[in-house]
Amino acid sequence: MRTKREARAWQRMLSGRRLDLLDPSPLDVEIEDIAHGLSRVARWNGQTSGKWSFSVAQHCLLVEDLVGSFKPGTARPWRLAALLHDAPEYVIGDLITPFKAAVGLDYKALEDRLMGAIHLRFGLPAEAPAAARKLIKRADRAAAYIEATQLAGFSDAEAHKFFGRPRGLDRPERPHLEALPPDAAKARYLERFKTLTLGARR
Repeated sequence: MRTKREARAWQRMLSGRRLDLLDPSPLDVEIEDIAHGLSRVARWNGQTSGKWSFSVAQHCLLVEDLVGSFKPGTARPWRLAALLHDAPEYVIGDLITPFKAAVGLDYKALEDRLMGAIHLRFGLPAEAPAAARKLIKRADRAAAYIEATQLAGFSDAEAHKFFGRPRGLDRPERPHLEALPPDAAKARYLERFKTLTLGARR
C-alpha cells in the first residue's frame, strides 16, 4: 500500500545547500545564495519604473547606507544587520505589506526563524538589540518613501501618509535611485558584505 509522501519543506540552492524552511540551520545559509536570490526578487511586486525591477538587494544596500547617514559611527555588526534585514526574502520572496497582514502570524514566524539562522551564520545575535532594530526600521521606512516617490508612482502626499516623511534626510540629499540588472545588484551586495565583514570572520 502506497503511503502519502511527506511534503518537501526544503529549498535547494545553487550552492548545493538544502535549506529547511521550517527548521533552518545556519550551516545551510550562504551569502552567495542570499545575494543571488535577493538580486532577482523585485520590490513593489515589480511595479516600478525603469528597464529593470528594483531588487530587494538594492533596497538592502539603500537601507544600510541610510543607517550610516542617520547615525554615523554605527558599529559594523548593526550595519551588517541592516544589509541583511530582508535576507529571508531570498527564499520566501518579498510580500507587499498588505499581503503580509493578510497572511498573518504564520508568515512572521517563518520569517523570524529564517532571520535567526541567517544572523547566527554571520556572527550576529539571533535578534539585534532594540536600538539597532529601531534604527534599521527607521532606515527601512525612509527607503520605502524614497522608492515609492522615485520609482513606484506615489506622490509625496501618498508616501508621507503610508511611510512617513524621512527625518534627517533633506530632499537634496536623497539618493537618486536607478534599478540595476540582477548581476550588477548581486555584485554590489556581495562587495558591501565583504567590506562589512572584512577582518570580522576567520
